[in-house]
Amino acid sequence: MARPQPPPWVHAAVLLCLLGLGGAIEIPMDPSIQNELSQPPTITKQSVKDHIVDPRDNILIECEAKGNPAPSFHWTRNSRFFNVAKDPRVSMRRRSGTLVIDFRSGGRPEEYEGEYQCFARNKFGTALSNRIRLQVSKSPLWPKENLDPVVVQEGAPLTLQCNPPPGLPSPVIFWMSSSMEPITQDKRVSQGHNGDLYFSNVMVQDMQTDYSCNARFHFTHTIQQKNPFTLKVLTNHPYNDSSLRNHPDMYSARGVSERTPSFMYPQGTASSQMVLRGMDLLLECIASGVPTPDIAWYKKGGDLPSDKAKFENFNKALRITSVSEEDSGEYFCLASNKMGSIRHTISVRVKAAPYWLDEPKNLILAPGEDGRLVCRANGNPKPTVQWMVNGEPLQSAPPNPNREVAGDTIIFRDTQISSRAVYQCNTSNEHGYLLANAFVSVLDVPPRMMSPRNQLIRVILYNRTRLDCPFFGSPIPTLRWFKNGQGSNLDGGNYHVYENGSLEIKMIRKEDQGIYTCVATNILGKAENQVRLEVKDPTRIFRMPEDQVVKRGTTVQLECRVKHDPSLKLTVSWLKDDQPLYIGNRMKKEDDSLTIFGVAERDQGSYTCVASTELDQDLAKAYLTVLADQTTPTNRLAALPKGRPDRPRDLELTDLAERSVRLTWIPGDDNNSPITDYVVQFEEDQFQPGVWHDHSKFPGSVNSAVLQLSPYVNYQFRVIAVNEVGSSHPSLPSERYRTSGAPPESNPSDVKGEGTRKNNMEITWTPMNATSAFGPNLRYIVKWRRKETRETWNNATVWGSRYVVGQTPVYVPYEIRVQAENDFGKGPEPDTVIGYSGEDLPSAPRRFRVRQPNLQTINLEWDHPEHPNGILTGYSLRYLPFNGTKLGKQMVENFSPNQTKFTVQRADPVSRYRFTLSARTQVGSGEAVTEESPAAPNEAYTNNQPDIVTQGWFIGLMCAIALLVLILLIVCFIKRSRGGKYPVREKKDVPLGPEDPKEEDGSFDYSDEDNKPLQGSQTSLDGTIKQQESDDSLVDYGEGGEGQFNEDGSFIGQYTVKKDKEETEGNESSEATSPVNAIYSLA
Repeated sequence: MARPQPPPWVHAAVLLCLLGLGGAIEIPMDPSIQNELSQPPTITKQSVKDHIVDPRDNILIECEAKGNPAPSFHWTRNSRFFNVAKDPRVSMRRRSGTLVIDFRSGGRPEEYEGEYQCFARNKFGTALSNRIRLQVSKSPLWPKENLDPVVVQEGAPLTLQCNPPPGLPSPVIFWMSSSMEPITQDKRVSQGHNGDLYFSNVMVQDMQTDYSCNARFHFTHTIQQKNPFTLKVLTNHPYNDSSLRNHPDMYSARGVSERTPSFMYPQGTASSQMVLRGMDLLLECIASGVPTPDIAWYKKGGDLPSDKAKFENFNKALRITSVSEEDSGEYFCLASNKMGSIRHTISVRVKAAPYWLDEPKNLILAPGEDGRLVCRANGNPKPTVQWMVNGEPLQSAPPNPNREVAGDTIIFRDTQISSRAVYQCNTSNEHGYLLANAFVSVLDVPPRMMSPRNQLIRVILYNRTRLDCPFFGSPIPTLRWFKNGQGSNLDGGNYHVYENGSLEIKMIRKEDQGIYTCVATNILGKAENQVRLEVKDPTRIFRMPEDQVVKRGTTVQLECRVKHDPSLKLTVSWLKDDQPLYIGNRMKKEDDSLTIFGVAERDQGSYTCVASTELDQDLAKAYLTVLADQTTPTNRLAALPKGRPDRPRDLELTDLAERSVRLTWIPGDDNNSPITDYVVQFEEDQFQPGVWHDHSKFPGSVNSAVLQLSPYVNYQFRVIAVNEVGSSHPSLPSERYRTSGAPPESNPSDVKGEGTRKNNMEITWTPMNATSAFGPNLRYIVKWRRKETRETWNNATVWGSRYVVGQTPVYVPYEIRVQAENDFGKGPEPDTVIGYSGEDLPSAPRRFRVRQPNLQTINLEWDHPEHPNGILTGYSLRYLPFNGTKLGKQMVENFSPNQTKFTVQRADPVSRYRFTLSARTQVGSGEAVTEESPAAPNEAYTNNQPDIVTQGWFIGLMCAIALLVLILLIVCFIKRSRGGKYPVREKKDVPLGPEDPKEEDGSFDYSDEDNKPLQGSQTSLDGTIKQQESDDSLVDYGEGGEGQFNEDGSFIGQYTVKKDKEETEGNESSEATSPVNAIYSLA
C-alpha cells in the first residue's frame, strides 16, 4: 500500500535531524520556531558577477538575504561605501538589498559603471555578495569608409575582413549582399569565427553579387551593415562559356592552375590556444588551394572525445564542449586535395578558474560542541584561500581562543553563544574567484515535537509501514520508541529505527497493533509523542468472475465476491477493456456481481472487478465472448472435451509460526479432467524479486497444506493446478509473510581456489540463495593458508561470490574455508578445500637424450621438468632435418603429459635432425631444450649413397686418388728394384750362405747380375766404388747417414752400379728419355 506523502514540515525536520552529520542545515519553517530561533544572515539571491545592462532601461542590481532578526543592507562601489541616500536616482527595495537606479528623470547609465558588493547584516554577523561588475551595453556605429573593388585572379585565395566595431557584449556577425540576400556558404566559401569571409579559391561566378558584413547587437536588437565589397575576377574564360560551365574538371578547363593547400587561418604550421575548464574549445583551420581542400581533425596520442566533439563550418572548425584537463594536448588539422596536403598543429592548454571541491556549509552547534568549516577548491593555477569573518579579513578580527585556522579549514572547539558569526571563504587565481558565506550558529534549544499529537495510523496486515516522529532540539536529541508505554526500546528484529527517528515495522502482524511512544531527550529536557497503530485485514476477491461464452441476446452474470475488513468502507467498481465501465440500462451492478441483460456484440471484451478500500485494493479479470445466432459456440480457449484446469484462487495464510505456515486455496474448475497435483511456488523480494521457485507438490485431492519455511525470507506464494491436459495459469499471489532471522545452517557450495595469474589465487563459490541466507546482510568469511605449514589463517569478509588472494608463490597448494555469516551469527564450521595459486610457464624438460640405433630411426627420451609450475598439459616437439645449410620442413608433435619417449623415422640416412622440446601448462609452453642427432659414420655415405658416385665431382676425385696411388706404387717398385738388404759384418767380408740368419728371417738381396759389386766393397750412391776401410765405419756404407738399420741390426742401403765413367756418360741420354728414369729422378 502506498503511504501518503508527509507534510512539508516533516522534510524540514528530517533535515534538521541530520545536524550532527555536518550537512547544510535549515531552520524549520514552523512559525513558532522561526520566531524563537536566531539566525545569522544568508544571501539568497544576487546578480551575476559580470552584469551587463541595457542603457535604455533602469539598472537593477539584485541582493536578497534572510536571517533572524531580518538583516539590513548596505553597498560598496569600487571598494568604497556607496551612500544610496545621497543619490536621488538610487534606491533600495523594501525588505531587500536590491539596488534600483532610475533614469526616467535623466542621467547617463555609464556614470554608474563599476564594481558593486552587497553586505547583509544583523546582530549575529554579516554576509557578503559576490563582487558584481556593472557594465552598460554598447553598440557603436560602423565607421564610414569607401571600399574600392577587390581585384583578384580566378583561382586565387581571398579574405574579406569584417572588423566590426567593439560592442558589449560582442555582436553576432553574418554576411549578406547589399540587397539583404544571405551569402551561400560551402567548403570553398565560409565565414570564420573572427567574422571574416574566406574564399579558398575565387571563381568567376563570385562576382555576381557584392558582400556586406552585418553585426547584430544583443541588447539594442539592432543590426549594423558595413559598406559592401565588390569583386572583380580576372579570368581566361568568360563565365557564360557553356562548354566549360559543366566541365567535369572545371579548374583545368578554365585554365586555373591547381595548387597544393596552404593555410589562410591560422598562419604557419603551429599555434597554441588556452581555454578554461568547463568552457567550449573552438579550433579553426581554413585553407586555400585548387581544388578546394578537405579538412580533417586529429589529436596526437589519442582519439577525439566522441561524446563532446563536433565539427562545424564544413569541417573547418572543431568544437569540444565543456572541456576538462584531459582535453589538453596537441591537435592538428590536415588540409588535403589531389595536389598534396599540409597540417597545422595547435597546442591546447586547459586552465581552470577556481571550482569547488568542498564548499563551506552553515554550521549549527550546541554550546560546548566542536565543528569545522571546510573551504576546498581546485583550479589551474592552484587557487589561494582567504578567510574573512563578517566581511573583514580574519587576521584583523578579534582573537578567538576557540577558533583555529588550518589552511582551508577552520576548527571550532567548545563553541559558545559568542562564537556566532558569518565566515567568508574567497578562493581565487588569475582566471577568477569564488566567494562563499557560511555562518556558525550556536543554539540552545530543548527537544520539541514537530508533528501533530496522537496520530492514528492504519495499515494492512503483513504489509510494511513506517511511523514518523519529527523532532527538533539543540543539542541533537536522542530518540527512543516504546510500545504501549512499557518494555524496552524498540530496535532490531521486526523493528528498525532510522537516523531521523522514524520507526519501521518490516511486516505488520495482529499483535503489532497498539500505541507507540517516541521520546526525544537532550541535556535540556525531553519531549514525547504518541502514534496509535491499527492493523486491518486485507481486501480479497474470493469468488472471481470467470470467462464465459454466451449467445447474443441472452443474460450473463459476472460474480465478484469480496472479503474485507469490516471497519473499512468497501467500494466495488468494474472496468471494461481496462477502462471505467458505464453502467447503462441493460446492466445492473450489485455488491457481489454484475449482470448484463440482452448481451450485444459490443459487450464482448475483458471485465475487471476492482474491490478497494482507503488502504488497499484487489482485482480480478474475466473475458466475455459473444456469439451470433446460428453459430456453433467456439470458446476463445478452444472448446475441447477436456482442458487445462482453471487457476486456484483465494489463497489464505493461517497458523503463522516461526518456521511454517498453512496455505489454503479454492480449486478452480478442472474442465472435465481431474486435477492430479498442486504445485506451490514462492517468491522472495530480497535476492531475486519477481522470480518464482517451486516449493512443494501436493496431491490434487487437497486444498490446504503446511509449508516448511526458512528463516528471514519474505515469502509470497502462488498455486498451479495440474491435470492430464496440462497446467493451469498461476493463481494470484498470496499476501507476504516474513519469517524471523537465524544464523545460517549451511555454507556456500562449490568452493574452489584457482589462479588467474601466476601470483594470485581466486577463491570462488556458489552464493547461497534467499532460503539459505536465514538473515540480513549475508556475507562470507573467507579463510586461507598454505597447505602443510603452520601459518595462521588469513581471513577476509566478502559480500560477493569471489575473493582474490594476491602476492602468492607460483602453484602452491592452499587450504581454503568459506563460512556464511549474517547479522544473527555465523554458520557451521566449513569444510577445508584445497586450492592452488596461479600457474606459470614450466621449466625445460630434464635430461633430453637423442639416440640413433641405426640409420632408419632416432629415439628420443626425456624426463619431466624440475619445476612444472603447474599441472603439465603435455609436451611440444618441433624438429626438422638439415644437411649442411640446407633445411627441411619443420614438423610438430604434441604429446600427453605422461609421455616421455618418441621415435622418429628418418626420411633419409644422410640428413641430421635438430629437436626442440618444451613442456606445457595451461599458461603456455615453457623454456625449450634443443638437441641434434649424431653425425652418421663415413661408410654410411659410401655404402648407402649410390647416387653420389654418379656425381662428376666424385668421379674426378676418385680418378685423382687412383692416379696418385698408381704413382706411389711405381715409385715404391723402382726403389725396391734399385736397393736391397745387406747384413752388417765386422772387420771382414763373409759371404752369405744358406745358413745365414738373414735367410731365416726372410731377408734377401736385390741385385743386378751385370752390376754385381765386388766382394768386400760397396757402391756409393754416386756410383763410385769405395774400398772398405779397416774401421768398417757405418758412414762409409751409408754415404753420410742415408742408410737404415733393420730390427735385427742389419743395415739396409741403396746402391747404384756403374761399369765405368764412360758407360755412365754414354747412357745419360737414353736414361733421360725413359719414363722410369723420369719417375726415378723425382724419387
